Amino acid sequence: MTDAAPFDARYVSLLWAGPEHAAEIARLHGELFSPAWSEESVKALLDHPASTAFMAMVGGAPKTCVGFVLAQLAADEAEILTIGVAKDWQRKGIGRRLVEGVARAAQRAEAKKLYLEVAADNDAAMELYRRAGFLGTGLRRGYYARPGGAAVDAVTFALKL
Repeated sequence: MTDAAPFDARYVSLLWAGPEHAAEIARLHGELFSPAWSEESVKALLDHPASTAFMAMVGGAPKTCVGFVLAQLAADEAEILTIGVAKDWQRKGIGRRLVEGVARAAQRAEAKKLYLEVAADNDAAMELYRRAGFLGTGLRRGYYARPGGAAVDAVTFALKL
């Protein structure tokens, strides 16, 4: 991506992600998170009948995956299990599009609330969720282990659908 023109997140395509996309999602997850989820674990989640997932795609043919969201539905609740946007594409509205897409899918599946958790030191993500209407519901102390560092608390959020 060049700096010549501002990026418009409306040109991001959200595509349903299935088991056939596990390698691509696991690759991007590995670039963003430690510990990374394996291709096998992503595939198992995408194979599960209660899962819903999207990939954020940009460009012409072939399109490039620049983000993903994986969620699960249970009864009248849904939970975002992981969400990520490639570093070069962050702060451009793609995360918002992914959250909105999974929230619509959960609502169509008759979920009443959408839950997630985020590392307490991830200010950009917490701002994204607050702007999307999520409210903080709790704190899980020392939830995220950090290689070579102290564990970080998780902040839990919920969105009424």
